[in-house]
Amino acid sequence: MKFESMILASLFVACFALCTLVMGAMLTASPRTVTLAGAQHSAIQSATTPGCAKATSATTCPDA
Repeated sequence: MKFESMILASLFVACFALCTLVMGAMLTASPRTVTLAGAQHSAIQSATTPGCAKATSATTCPDA
């Protein structure tokens, strides 16, 4: 019975240590910088605007 108690106690300590490490990692994590989709959309739109200005129909230029 002593062997089972030691195994159970060591399992508890291992699980507690793992949960503490995971909780610490979640609490100290810093968010990454997010690049908004609209920031690159304006660059793409300005690059395609001259091509769309020459287009005569709305099917070749979806922004028109």
